Amino acid sequence: MPREEPEIVLARQLANALTVPMFLVDTEGTLLFYNKPAEVVLGRRFEQTGEMSAAVWSRIFFPVDESGNPLEPGTLPLVVAVNEHRPSHGRLWISGIDNVRRHIEVVALPLIGQSDRNLGAIAIFWEVGGS
Repeated sequence: MPREEPEIVLARQLANALTVPMFLVDTEGTLLFYNKPAEVVLGRRFEQTGEMSAAVWSRIFFPVDESGNPLEPGTLPLVVAVNEHRPSHGRLWISGIDNVRRHIEVVALPLIGQSDRNLGAIAIFWEVGGS
């Protein structure tokens, strides 16, 4: 199971050690972890949300484009990284679980383990200025 893979454990440790928000998912897009800096942007502690499917997290945070149009889950950078096994980048708006609307920029990278094992993906994101 990918959660127990050494690379997943190391990715989680890396996320815990950094001050940039990070979001970690498995090969199905299931949320495995997000770090404390991500808690601020997402509006709730990871311990309160726990793991959740991509269908759930992609709707809970209500992602919209620059014009306010809802984004389909398949177009989100993290979902692209999981499904297409390639890096993806985007700028979008989300409403955190705390109902605060935030403008974020996201870089998502597929996690490819030793022997080219697909392990999921990680998103690094931050709030951007402007409205």
